[in-house]
Amino acid sequence: MVALRRGVPRTLALLVLACCTACGGGDEDDPFDPGSDTEVDPDIPPVTSGAWYRPAVATTWQWQLQGEVNLGYDVALYELDLFETPASVISALKASGRRLLCYFSAGSWENFRPDAGQFPPAALGSVYFGFPDERWLDVRSPQVMTIMKARLDLAVQRGCDGVEADNVDGFENPTGFPLTAADQLAFNRTLYNEAHSRGLAVAMKNDVGQVADLLAYVDLHVSERCHELDECNLLDPFVAQGKPVLNAEYLQLYVTDAAARGALCAAARASGLRTLVLPEDLDDSFRFSCDST
Repeated sequence: MVALRRGVPRTLALLVLACCTACGGGDEDDPFDPGSDTEVDPDIPPVTSGAWYRPAVATTWQWQLQGEVNLGYDVALYELDLFETPASVISALKASGRRLLCYFSAGSWENFRPDAGQFPPAALGSVYFGFPDERWLDVRSPQVMTIMKARLDLAVQRGCDGVEADNVDGFENPTGFPLTAADQLAFNRTLYNEAHSRGLAVAMKNDVGQVADLLAYVDLHVSERCHELDECNLLDPFVAQGKPVLNAEYLQLYVTDAAARGALCAAARASGLRTLVLPEDLDDSFRFSCDST
């Protein structure tokens, strides 16, 4: 079973980063010394031509990462775990004409993944806040990128139409490494181009501070709590370019209060977002869709 891993809410992440910086943060001894032969250019142009899946801005979706997958929703796109989703589920989705977005973490190491032993120890950073079995990755490491390319190859082999690479905002978090915005852009842009070169659609995840720098490299955005954090407006450029924003909200208020949920959905529809109210465990224990509210 997948142990759920998603980005720390941005406001909390920035607070933790500030505290760690004030305390020293562990960044003084940098284990990675990038040489000229390993540096990745943050200004690489996007791969824009190819026949990969490009979802429409009004694409309906379902997101489930734990439990037996419920294929009963009348939606165009499912997001499921790259490693854990049974082949039979993928085959059933394909047979029904639906699309599959495959989830994996690109910016953190998870000790339960089958390739966990391939990561160099020097690339494993601080424990991911709230998850003792997960650590931030040094995304400057060429070995990390090599492993991520192998994951993209696996996505192709498994029949994924696209990928959502999570935790690609380490430069804003207490990773244990002195990552910069340029480091993050270099990693993200390279990863996204590698996905497109394999015929995979790319979903940007969170990292709202770099939307302008990454919009041309991706096909859609997967957002969490953009209404709760009052940052949905930062995703307007996606909708303006006809690229969908798939947003999940987790506040219990939206589960128990129909009026609050109705207001949420009205705002989501006005902004052109595809908003779902889901359990944080993403286990299909409940689901409310603003496309049908």
